[in-house]
Amino acid sequence: MERIRVMLVEDDPFWQHNISSDLAEESDMEVVAVAATKEEAIEAAFRQLPDVILMDINLTGNNLDGLEATKEIVSKLYERGIKVIMLTSLTEGEIIMKSFQFGALNYINKLSYKDIVRAVREAHEDRSTIHADAARIMRNEIQLRELSPMEREVFDLRKEGLSKQQISDKLHKSTNTIKSQLKSIKNKLIFFRGE
Repeated sequence: MERIRVMLVEDDPFWQHNISSDLAEESDMEVVAVAATKEEAIEAAFRQLPDVILMDINLTGNNLDGLEATKEIVSKLYERGIKVIMLTSLTEGEIIMKSFQFGALNYINKLSYKDIVRAVREAHEDRSTIHADAARIMRNEIQLRELSPMEREVFDLRKEGLSKQQISDKLHKSTNTIKSQLKSIKNKLIFFRGE
């Protein structure tokens, strides 16, 4: 049986050890490389040509260099069909959307590490479903694209906890304008209850 060649890109020794150990227990998988930096990840991807890469997003501080590594690996090794699964503790919608734009196939929060083995198999078989960690946030982000730039600004301020009056003051708009925009946002977004 040909084993799934997995590369782990992770800077935290705790996760390096635990994820590598979990994957090593699977008879159909082998960890062919472990990288801790963007540069190591790119070099190892070209050298090892793994089937699936588990990619942490923040490899050095909060630089999102795992995203950059994903973009470079996927674009340069596209014909090899390498699958990238983002593995992170970040839950910001913009980062999740950018991960998929840069070529990631899936996005799993480290708290859901028990799902990694299944996600690797699904990715390898080209039948990957988007993990629940990302799916809800992606649906919300897609809905938010229905908003005009002004509505999005009002939405973000309301989400931060500002009152209608505070939003009105901050944006130099009348309270009636803000009320009208909040009503429009509420009609466009199923999940928003800002009124």
